[in-house]
This record gives sequence, C-alpha cells and structure tokens, in this order.
Amino acid sequence: MTTQLPQDGLEDILRRAPVVPVVVIEKLADAAPLARALVAGGLSAIEVTLRTEAALEAIRIIAAEVEGAVVGVGTVLNPRQLAAAQEAGARFAVSPGATEALLDAADSSGALLLPGVANASQAMALIERGYRFAKFFPAEPAGGAPYLKALASPLPQLRFCPTGGVTLESAPSYLALPNIICVGGSWMLKPELIAAGDWGAVKAASERAAQLTN
Repeated sequence: MTTQLPQDGLEDILRRAPVVPVVVIEKLADAAPLARALVAGGLSAIEVTLRTEAALEAIRIIAAEVEGAVVGVGTVLNPRQLAAAQEAGARFAVSPGATEALLDAADSSGALLLPGVANASQAMALIERGYRFAKFFPAEPAGGAPYLKALASPLPQLRFCPTGGVTLESAPSYLALPNIICVGGSWMLKPELIAAGDWGAVKAASERAAQLTN
C-alpha cells in the first residue's frame, strides 16, 4: 500500500512557471479576463488571495471558465477557509504560516497546502511532518535570498517559494538558488492596469515573468 505524502501533486503545479502570481480580486468582472491574461502570458498557476469578499466566487469563475488555469487560494488561515476554497474549486492552497490545526486539516482533506515559514525552526517542523515545499514569507523582510541560501545546506529536504516583496528585478537572485522551486509575486498585476482593464499589459508583464529561469 502506497502512503500519500502531504504534498503529492503540488510539485507539478509549482513547476508550471517560475512565478506564481498573487492575485487580489476586488471585482468579479475582472476574474476571468485577468486570469486569461496571466495564462496567455505563461503564468498558469494562479493564487487568488482571500483578502476580498469576491475571492471565493472569483475562484469558482476561474476554475469553471478559464482554460489552462490552475487556480489556487492564498492567505488561508484556518480549516474553515481551506474547506471553503476547496469547495470553490481551488486546486492548491497557500498560507502565510503553519498552525497544527491547518496542517491537520490539509492532511485529512488531501488539500495541496503550501504552508508558510520564516525561519529554520518552522521549516524543521514541516520536514518532520513530511512536507517538501514551503512558502517563505515575508521573503524580503525575513532575510531574502541570502537567508534562503544559508538554509540550503542544513535543510536540503525543503524547497521554497519566497513571497513578499519579490520583484522582477530581485526574482533571479532567488531562482538561482538550489532550494527554490518558484517565487510568488504580484508585480505583473499593477493596480492601475487592473483598474483600466489593460489585460494586454498584464499579459506582456506575465510573459516577462514567465521567461525567468531557475
């Protein structure tokens, strides 16, 4: 009998592109065209954060209407939010931290959770539970690429998706590290572009992000 590990299947999602766009959707009308622009630009794994009232319905829309999109949910803080996001169609979930309750809920539901860590002790706790991937948050304030580089040797079991302050200019310094699987960022989603519905500009910015290598 094969035992399923906590994140079986998550690696394939995180490897779809070097960047996972972190999306805040205020208006439901933006959900599908925004996601289509990201996918067209090469960023198909999309994290929709639970920072707005529109988030869950936006996830439903993207999951149902946007071909090629692998929609996930971000800023998941508790089991209730995790369950609601799964019901809405989220295929993966991202959290800024990692509580025992949230990890237990992910284990029992089979949710593909990318929990957050900010230091070595938190990373070790995830490794003990069989986790192979973690969000490093907030990336820049928590030490950035130099800190993650220092973790590579003592903690080779864990690979990171740094998020928080990552830009097009700083992303390559993360992606060059052996323990980075991708980065999370929102620089391709400038508020003025969203407000104007300039999906062509979002697509162009996504193309530049998708061309980064690791």
